[in-house]
Amino acid sequence: MSKASAKVVQIKGVTFNGITDSGHWVPMDGPKQFGGSDAAIRPKELLLLSLAGCTGSDVASILTKMREPYTRFEVAVDAEMTENHPKVYSNIHLTFKVWGEGIKTANLEKAIKLSEEVYCGVTAMLKASVKITSSYEINPAE
Repeated sequence: MSKASAKVVQIKGVTFNGITDSGHWVPMDGPKQFGGSDAAIRPKELLLLSLAGCTGSDVASILTKMREPYTRFEVAVDAEMTENHPKVYSNIHLTFKVWGEGIKTANLEKAIKLSEEVYCGVTAMLKASVKITSSYEINPAE
């Protein structure tokens, strides 16, 4: 079993810098009313980016291996949060947006399914506690 480590260092109030084994710093912050500087992403928002980045890298890599001729790729995330504390995401929807000519729908669907069911560790961790759905769009090359 491999291990990972991370730490956050308080800058001031609820403003923190986080670092992991890769050695890259990520700033996180909160709103001024809670002691933050309102200068960086919120920790929960970072979770949404982690999900989109993980599954997005899988899908992009798989599409490239399939030699799909995409010219642009994005993953949009829409999430619903509970009203009461602890406020958690109750539903997350991912929209995979691909631009290009001649992209095969079946290959895009397969790439998304492989990411969701096999490769994306963030999806695997989150799907036990939050409903994650997805859709896709194939758009003409720009």
